[in-house]
Amino acid sequence: MASTPSKSQILSLFRSLLRTARDFSDYNIREYMKRRTIDGFRHNRNLFDPSSIAAAYSDGESQLQISRRQAVVYSLYAPKLKSVMEIKHA
Repeated sequence: MASTPSKSQILSLFRSLLRTARDFSDYNIREYMKRRTIDGFRHNRNLFDPSSIAAAYSDGESQLQISRRQAVVYSLYAPKLKSVMEIKHA
């Protein structure tokens, strides 16, 4: 079993997930990734058992790897048009 991650490792994972969300060119997917990251960390905020913290951290790391792969794949097939939410009116 893996040891309990430190607070700095957990915050680093949180920041990495948010940075990966920025790599998605589509507004909807980018915002979904940010919401899912924030909601996931809020949901696990009250974990105190070292084994459940380690399990949640491990799950977060696997989600980070999946998100990075998806960002690359999505960038290959992303639409060239911007979302209505991204268009700035002059």
